[in-house]
Amino acid sequence: MNNSAPLIHPTAVIDPAAVLAADVRVGAFTLIGAEVEIGAGTVVGPHCSIHGPTRIGRENHFIGHAAIGGEPQDKKFGGERTELVIGDRNVIREFVTINRGTGGGGGITTVGNDNWLLAYVHVAHDCHVGNHCVFSNNTTLAGHVTVGNWVIISGFAGAHQFCRIGDHAFLGMGALVGGDVPPFTMVGTDTHGRPRGINSEGLKRRGFDAERIAAIKRAYRTLYVAGLPLAEAKQQLAEQARDNADVKDLLDFIEHTDRPLLR
Repeated sequence: MNNSAPLIHPTAVIDPAAVLAADVRVGAFTLIGAEVEIGAGTVVGPHCSIHGPTRIGRENHFIGHAAIGGEPQDKKFGGERTELVIGDRNVIREFVTINRGTGGGGGITTVGNDNWLLAYVHVAHDCHVGNHCVFSNNTTLAGHVTVGNWVIISGFAGAHQFCRIGDHAFLGMGALVGGDVPPFTMVGTDTHGRPRGINSEGLKRRGFDAERIAAIKRAYRTLYVAGLPLAEAKQQLAEQARDNADVKDLLDFIEHTDRPLLR
């Protein structure tokens, strides 16, 4: 919004029980409900709806037409008190939907810091999104999905409920993921969600040197290319992880997989 405009547009409707920092800007025809807290420097564009209980941090930008903190789309939800927590410096584009948690799923949905959620992204109940992620247009997360840090999900891609996506993973356009995606892994641009190597370009951009990337490639080949049973692959990864923190992170992720590993 124009910096010379009023902080709160006269057509906005803000519940008296909402708590907004003094410099929060709210656009035309936006609705902010009770038990909503919004931190300093945040801009909420026109035609948004934010329902509580929702806590939003500092310097976020909701461009417009976003639906935030709505009830979970889960038939088991019985009106219990659940919440949504969003961190700092996130950019949330047009028509993004982020739902609160459910009582049976931990009661909370979380989005971390410095994320870009582009148009028509959906983050369902009880999801947990890390930091520095980019979700391209029409990314869809089903309920209970956990996304690590520095993850990029391309347009029209999605994850099945209860899946985990590890740090620095990359999902190609239209990829549909039904299992856990290990850290550093690139998933192909098809509906079967097949692994297609590691996210080398993304790792380079984040300062990983050639030695680190080579070790991650070796671990990927052990897991996906060598044709080993998973138990044997894990044994070899344990050897590689003794002096490599990145491989240890990969192995730790695999060891805590409840859903089938994407293989």
